[in-house]
Amino acid sequence: MLALLDALDIERAAFCGLSMGGLIGQWLAINAPACIQRLVLCNTAAKIGSPDVWNPRIETVLRDGQAAMLALRDASISRWFTAGFAAAEQVKVEPVVDMLAATSPQGYAANCAAVRDADFREQVGSIQAPTLIVCGTADAVTTPEHGRFMQERIRGAELVELHAAHLSNVEAGELFTRRVLDFLRA
Repeated sequence: MLALLDALDIERAAFCGLSMGGLIGQWLAINAPACIQRLVLCNTAAKIGSPDVWNPRIETVLRDGQAAMLALRDASISRWFTAGFAAAEQVKVEPVVDMLAATSPQGYAANCAAVRDADFREQVGSIQAPTLIVCGTADAVTTPEHGRFMQERIRGAELVELHAAHLSNVEAGELFTRRVLDFLRA
């Protein structure tokens, strides 16, 4: 990310990241604070899961390859979307989970390892950029409690909870977009 900003000759930018992207945003705001003008952390946490969650998933995906990715596709529907949304909005859900199923098992495993190893619970309080934290009220992966943890530690952080599971940008798309744009324009 820093190399991209440098290559584009961008000194400061607003950053919006969801889930793993939120971990990236936290890292940037902690380690390169001069680059972050405004920060939006969506459906994320200062620490997502534990090795007990990530290691078996990594092992399964590396062992079973594309078959494991297909199994993850189906399991992800219930983690990423509320049941009502998944049933009513298949046209929005299918492309997202199909993208997961088509992901390289090695790439997915590497991403799981990065999420497993990221832990910003001790450093998140050093974030100085104006920050918006977006949570899904039905998110079992990164709960509203995770959002409140970050809000309590990041000075002046705002928190918004949307009726959604893990992918609030899809499930509550219009409200999500409006709230994020209002924050970025403030």
